[in-house]
Amino acid sequence: KLQKRLAADIKKCGRNRIWLDPNEANEISMANSRFNIRKLIKDGLIIRKAVKMHSRSRVRKNLEAKRKGRHTGIGKRRGTKEARLPSKVIWMRRQRVLRRLLRKYRQQKKIDKHLYHFFYRHAKGNAYKNKRVLVEAIHKMKAEQ
Repeated sequence: KLQKRLAADIKKCGRNRIWLDPNEANEISMANSRFNIRKLIKDGLIIRKAVKMHSRSRVRKNLEAKRKGRHTGIGKRRGTKEARLPSKVIWMRRQRVLRRLLRKYRQQKKIDKHLYHFFYRHAKGNAYKNKRVLVEAIHKMKAEQ
């Protein structure tokens, strides 16, 4: 329809967003110029419809469930174990935790620089699987001295 095209151009939107009053179809069909269409828009016979809502409520609900650990079984996984959380990232995290602890202990004078170096090298050599094991090893070493 000509009127719909003109109205869409005037209101700067697509034709699907233009609403023509079905009760006033005759009056609208008489309008054949932009001037007449503008008049009909002012009178409210032609309206630009609101943008349809794209709700994220379902997405939020799903994410909430995912945080609880739902929908994360084997069937939902696309990437390999390595792609989802690389072993290098795990290694880097662990190294940083252990090295941070060693620096802290050295600064607090809980261990001297020789012990620091010994434990630093062992940590790099994958001798301690976590912080707790490293702390136990340090206490054990200090007790032996």
